[in-house]
Amino acid sequence: MTDLSRLSPPFAPGTVWLVGAGPGDPGLLTIHALNALAAADVIVYDALVDPAVLSFAREGAAMEFAGKRGGRPSAAQRDICERLILLAREGKRVLRLKGGDPFIFGRGGEEALALSEAGIPFRIIPGVSSGLASLAIHGVPATMRKTNHAVILATGHSAPDAEIEWTSLARTGAPIVLYMAVSSLPSIVKDLMDGGLSGDTPALAVHGATTAKESVVEGTLATLPKLAEDGLIRSPAIIAIGAIAAFRSAIANHLLEFGSEAAQ
Repeated sequence: MTDLSRLSPPFAPGTVWLVGAGPGDPGLLTIHALNALAAADVIVYDALVDPAVLSFAREGAAMEFAGKRGGRPSAAQRDICERLILLAREGKRVLRLKGGDPFIFGRGGEEALALSEAGIPFRIIPGVSSGLASLAIHGVPATMRKTNHAVILATGHSAPDAEIEWTSLARTGAPIVLYMAVSSLPSIVKDLMDGGLSGDTPALAVHGATTAKESVVEGTLATLPKLAEDGLIRSPAIIAIGAIAAFRSAIANHLLEFGSEAAQ
């Protein structure tokens, strides 16, 4: 059997790896991510990292939770950055593990800047984006030649000094993929419709993609707030709005359930 560890660069003491863990299923980890888990002295992980992923950590590795969940007590980003710097200066191999991809609404950029300013050597390991993977495994293509040549990725929790102009996004006509938006759906939907997007626009929400908690809900733009109010759309969820959401009914007829063979 091929020694997969030789495919990754060495994880040197005193360095930090910012690693994407993918949407949940360990089968979607990259080889670099697996090797990092096997070598790290300390793993600082987020709330969206599935426990099955952490099971690949080497015996004796220290585990530190640094998750952020909306509406719940969470570690401050500044404290997380300072912790990564401190651990690296202690000579540890520090793995900062994030769900999905660290640079897509994962605050990986903020941590990279902090490490760079502190003079800490670090490496960035991309991960399978939760937004795109959640759709793909259910037969929803992010782009289709005959419907859209662009797709918009947006977060429902924008920074106070960088508010999203949803009416402007609606006017582009491009499908919108929402992260962290369940609690903000009423206002987002209103603004999108004010921007001219029809309430009949197809929509789809995937909760807990590729995990045992996964669920899929189909609806329309106008029905999204009520679906969330009724508990049918739960956080964390990826929500797709636009023509691409309608493809699931056609594509998924003979689509094998993700991970079904591996689970048997």
